[in-house]
Amino acid sequence: MAGRWYDQFTIGEIIKHETRRTVTEGDNVTFSTATMNPAAIHLDYDYCAKTEFGKPLVNSVFTLGLVIGLSVGETTLGTTIANLGFKETTFPKPVFYGDTIRATTEVAEMRPSKSRPNQGIITFIHRGLNQRDEEVCVCHRLALMMKEPT
Repeated sequence: MAGRWYDQFTIGEIIKHETRRTVTEGDNVTFSTATMNPAAIHLDYDYCAKTEFGKPLVNSVFTLGLVIGLSVGETTLGTTIANLGFKETTFPKPVFYGDTIRATTEVAEMRPSKSRPNQGIITFIHRGLNQRDEEVCVCHRLALMMKEPT
């Protein structure tokens, strides 16, 4: 399903995204090194074995990108102008290699743009959940969206 126009959303609706993805070691290593994040908690098995987790954690910024990416096809694909910001992002539980992540999106707020009559601003709350239905990411995202052309 392609993205939706601003006018096609309603406050309070929750979209359960069908696409899921299992996170791999390659995802984490590639992302962490490409973004110049050498933190041992993501890359060093020996170091991680001595932590409370006992194994590497998936980079939280990768998790955030994945959760938002899982939502794009059913929300903003081809209908967004820009991300305006992220009001709040939390990571209630860690993500590990082999976790399968799915996403939901809640439409929290909507308002027409004051300066752009053909556009509006939506606050989406994206939630990432693992295979145990534990929240691993919650993000409040503001998106500038196109209204349906007349």
